[in-house]
Amino acid sequence: MVFQSDRGCQHTSRGLVRFADKFRIRLSVGRTGQCWDNALAESFFAAPKRELPCDRPWPSRASARTAIFQWVKGWYNLKRLHITVGYRSPADDEAATAAA
Repeated sequence: MVFQSDRGCQHTSRGLVRFADKFRIRLSVGRTGQCWDNALAESFFAAPKRELPCDRPWPSRASARTAIFQWVKGWYNLKRLHITVGYRSPADDEAATAAA
């Protein structure tokens, strides 16, 4: 797992480094003045915020996790059209690449 962040002090603290080491998380800190370093992650995480029904609190963390995983697997990877792969789903793009 990679944790991408900006250069804020909360993201470069010793406590975060120790936490990341404990759980084998690789820290990735954006460069100063490079606002697009986080663009991919921000784009990805904005989508479920817009597309999942979040008009009520989730009954449990487990139910939220299940809904997010189902959204990624069923909608984001199989059905949602992505501009960067020629308006195909990632699954269709991968199948086309494998067939070529």
